[in-house]
This record gives sequence, C-alpha cells and structure tokens, in this order.
Amino acid sequence: MLVAFLIFGATYLVLAIGRLPGFRVDRAGAAIIGATLMIACNVLSVEQAYAAIDYRTIMLLFGMMIVVANLRLSGFFALVSTPVVEHARRPIVLLAAVVLVSGFFSAFFVNDTMCLVLTPMVLEITRRLGRNPVPYLLAVAMAANIGSVATITGNPQNMMIGSFSGIGYRAFAAALAPIGAAGLLVVIALLILIYRREFREEPAMTIEHHAVTIDRVLLWKSLLAAVGMIVFFFAGWPVAEVALVAGALLLITRRVRPETIYREIDWPLLVMFVGLFVVVAGVERTALSNSILAWAERFRLERAAVLSAWAAGLSNVVSNVPAVLLFKPVVEHLPNARPAWLALAMSSTLAGNLTVLGSVANLIVLERARREVNISFWEYTKVGVPVTLATLAIGLLFLR
Repeated sequence: MLVAFLIFGATYLVLAIGRLPGFRVDRAGAAIIGATLMIACNVLSVEQAYAAIDYRTIMLLFGMMIVVANLRLSGFFALVSTPVVEHARRPIVLLAAVVLVSGFFSAFFVNDTMCLVLTPMVLEITRRLGRNPVPYLLAVAMAANIGSVATITGNPQNMMIGSFSGIGYRAFAAALAPIGAAGLLVVIALLILIYRREFREEPAMTIEHHAVTIDRVLLWKSLLAAVGMIVFFFAGWPVAEVALVAGALLLITRRVRPETIYREIDWPLLVMFVGLFVVVAGVERTALSNSILAWAERFRLERAAVLSAWAAGLSNVVSNVPAVLLFKPVVEHLPNARPAWLALAMSSTLAGNLTVLGSVANLIVLERARREVNISFWEYTKVGVPVTLATLAIGLLFLR
C-alpha cells in the first residue's frame, strides 16, 4: 500500500507541476514512469497492467484524432469559420460569431482543434480592424471549453467518462448539450460586460474577404467520413468502433502522405492515458481505495454540487484528465452512478475556464497569440472565475 501510494503521489505531483524539477520529464513521461514502477514494485503484474488500460477510450481518441487531422488539413474548419466571422459587421456580432463557431465545432471535433484554427484568424481580423484582440481570444478558449461539454467526443475526459459509464452518445448530449448552449450565452454576456469599452456601439465594420486554401478531394472525403461518424454516434452505434473505422477509412488515400496525418496526432496524450490507467489501477488494488471510498462517503460526494466542487478544484491542480481518473473508483461505487458521471463530465470540463492552467485549450490560445498580444494570468482570471462559477451553477441547475 505504501509503495503504491508513493508512486501515485509522485506521479500526480508531476502532473500538477507540469514537469519533474531538474529533469526533462513531462506529464506523459511521468505517467509512463509511474505505470512502470507499479509493475516493477509488484503492485501490479504485467497482465493486470494490460487489463487496466481502457482500450475503448484509446481507440476513440485515436480515431477522432485521425478524422480531425484530415478535416483540418483539408481546410474545412477555416472554410466554415472564416465567412461567419468576416460577415460580422459590429464588435458584438463578431464576438458572438467567434463564440458560436468555437463552441459548436468543439462539441464534435475536440476543443483543442478549434483553438488551433481560430486563434490566428482572430488575431488577423482584429489587427485589420484595429480592435482589442483580448476579449475575442478569450472567447475562443472559453467557448471551446464550454462547447466541448456537450458530447462524448468534445474532449478527452468526456471520452473517458463515456467509456466508463456506458452512457450512450445521444443520452449524454441530451443531458449536457443544453448546459453547453447556455454557457456560450454566459461567455458572450460576461465578455461584453467586462470589456464594455470594446463593445460600445460602433459604426459598421467592413472586413475584406480572405481567401482560404482547401483541398477539395480531401475535404469531401473527410467531411463525408465525419458526418457519417456523427450520424452513427447518434444512432446508438458503439462510439469507439465507429470513430476508429472512420479514421481507418481516411487513411486509405493516394493524396496525403501518412506521415502528415501522424504528425497531427497527439501521441503524448495517448501515452499519458495509458500510463494513468495503470497508475490508478495500482492504487485501486490496495487498501487505499477503501480509504478513498470512505472519504467520499464522509464528504457526501453522491451530491452533484459537492462532487462538482471537488472535481472542479482538482481539475485545476492536476488537469481534468487525471482528475477524472482519480474520481473513477469513487463514482463507480456510488449507489446512483449515472448522474454522478454526468456531473463529473460537466464540472471537470467547465472548470477548465477557471485559470489559464485549467485547460490545454487555454494554453494553445495564449501561446499562439503570444507574439502579438500577451494575456496575463490576471487578465484571464478576471473573466475565467465569473464564467466558471456561472456555468457551473447553470450546469448543476440543469442536472437537477
């Protein structure tokens, strides 16, 4: 028990810090080292480590990455989002367009993708118009986080919860999509309130058309695969298998080099998932798991509000994916696990807006914009805190 606890604690400490001080070990490396130590110290056998990995989650994430990579390389996201944003004639309309585009596509195609696509576009448009880019960049990140709560394929932690809980794609979306829609409206309202000077009534803006480069053959092929995939999701087909088949079909091509697609896949994230599955399984096999369950009963984690508060806090310490894995043994043993899984998905996702470090989507936006605009920790937090509190409250109200 002591060895398992030390390995677990050290792994999650590195996850919280982001790296091992004095060494070039990132989060993915920490997860693999932790998993290896669980096996080397006989906490788990090799067979038990294999069994601990949730291959459905890995399959789903891998398949989605291939589909999203093809859509991005074809120019689909730029083709759809550019006209919407360019036709916004006033600052408020431009803000609403950015929020809706980012939120809608993040619900189906993983939120990080939209941040990669929209950040340079927003920077260019605000530069040409002479506008303050900060509220629009914050809109990209926060809307991506909120929009991703709507479906199982919106973000990695939802994919895990979908696999663990057995909740169908359609039922998951029916429960959480209204929360995502309401949250997008909250983001628009709070950004207008906090940046009042930027959104005062202004003369109509004119944005020159910006040509978008697309690969038409790849566009139609990837779009057909993506639409078919989503249709099968809502029809109740197994999500992981459908995503993997869609990704495999897109690899059958004469136009795109396989290496180009492979470079778009987030391999460190997949590696981190595998390692964390093993690390958490090692803890579950010790008496420590009983202590965790007793702690959960003591703090009444079966209540959605309590569970959401703990999940939101932990998600901002060690990130949302490790937080969800930590809560897995707790939620599995609750008398009514289904609403708890939904509350965990909602809170771990919406908590990503609390601070800059709460979500990878936030870091993508800030890093890609850093050369032109520096968004400080405080600049982000003064919007992130009220957005997070308001959306969590709305989420709890809907789930009740």
